Amino acid sequence: MENGEIPENANEHCPGPQSDSAGKSDSCQGCPNQQDCATAPKGPDPDLVAIAERMATVKHKILVLSGKGGVGKSTFSAQLSYALAAMDFQVGLMDIDICGPSIPKMLGLEGQEIHQSNLGWSPVYVESNLGVMSIGFMLPNPDEAVIWRGPRKNGLIKQFLKDVYWGELDFLVVDAPPGTSDEHISIVQYLQATGIDGAIIVTTPQQVSLIDVRKEVSFCKKVGVEVLGVVENMSGLCQRLTDFRFAKLTENGEQNDITERVLGYMREKAPEMLDLIACSEVFDSSGGGATQMCQEMGVPFLGKVPLDPQLCKAAEEGRSCFADQKCGVSAPVLKSIIEKLLVMNQWREELQQIGE
Repeated sequence: MENGEIPENANEHCPGPQSDSAGKSDSCQGCPNQQDCATAPKGPDPDLVAIAERMATVKHKILVLSGKGGVGKSTFSAQLSYALAAMDFQVGLMDIDICGPSIPKMLGLEGQEIHQSNLGWSPVYVESNLGVMSIGFMLPNPDEAVIWRGPRKNGLIKQFLKDVYWGELDFLVVDAPPGTSDEHISIVQYLQATGIDGAIIVTTPQQVSLIDVRKEVSFCKKVGVEVLGVVENMSGLCQRLTDFRFAKLTENGEQNDITERVLGYMREKAPEMLDLIACSEVFDSSGGGATQMCQEMGVPFLGKVPLDPQLCKAAEEGRSCFADQKCGVSAPVLKSIIEKLLVMNQWREELQQIGE
């Protein structure tokens, strides 16, 4: 338990050796370290001082959260980082989704490794002003499962914060796992003294997702993290009409592809249709979606991002959706949301003044 570290063999939901309830709380029952924790001297965690020193060169820290998995949180984190870097900001992206690190793939960094210098761990760089840190860079086999209890996860998050040398950053984007578990409590606890600008929460429109987002908003309010806004992702399937596949259903349920026949007919009879975008609701939003929830809970609504197959493809290929015109349905909406964040929080003006 050197430096107040939580032992690897500690029980789940361990309060930590430095906590006043160490060795005494219900979660301590049966832990092999219970007696040591109960009698150990208490005091401030010296690692928090090291974290504060590292974070002193980071101007803004943004958490990206979600109530459920699979809503596109990591996709949003990746594209937010790409967009900020394209605006010439110095950006870091920290992936603390220990059990499901997808950021390396979404940034095109699979197979990369972390290097050490006399300054600490070096992030893996996509561009000179966009660095990334993830446990995904530390796994010898990408298919290997990370089967860790809370204390070991928390230890790695602390290590990312105190040992990674980011240099001067305008923005540190933290991609968290879904839910409100140990990782979320730890990142807030470790960064609280250095200041967290707030959290962006990503959801899909249906009530099944929004139920858990309400819990996420409640978590932020309880731990004192401002909700910068909510993004409704996968808000209807939208893509160019010419990107659809058309089929005729047979009596036994088989599909006969008639795409070429339909497109040929449009070219001949209605060429103006070739430039249209077709949209369809995928998830039920009859309950008002994220817009209604934000009004009820008093948090900002940032916008709706459609389910764009081209955006999905960009994430799979590890590239920015803003680099070309392929993501013509989703990229303008994402750019608008990011611009809204910069304006609402006056970040651009502030950073320009600092740079002058």
